[in-house]
Amino acid sequence: MTLDGHPRISIDPAICGGRPTAAGTRMRISDVLEALAGGASAQEIAAAFPYVSEADVRAGLAYTAGLADHPVVIAAE
Repeated sequence: MTLDGHPRISIDPAICGGRPTAAGTRMRISDVLEALAGGASAQEIAAAFPYVSEADVRAGLAYTAGLADHPVVIAAE
C-alpha cells in the first residue's frame, strides 16, 4: 500500500516488517537515510542499488521530513 501524498513510499506488513520502503522494492527508507547520513549522495545510492532511483531517495527525505514536523512537548522540571 502506498501512502497518501507519498506514492513512492509503501508500507506492507509482509515486506520488511511493515517498515516504510521505496515502493516496489525492499529498500527501507531508514536504510536510505542512514546512507545519506553517512555521506552518500542520492546519485551514489541509486548507482549502488539500481532498483532505487534518485526520485525514491528524495521521496524518502520528504516523507521523513513530514514525520519530524510536529511539536515536541517537554515536561517542565
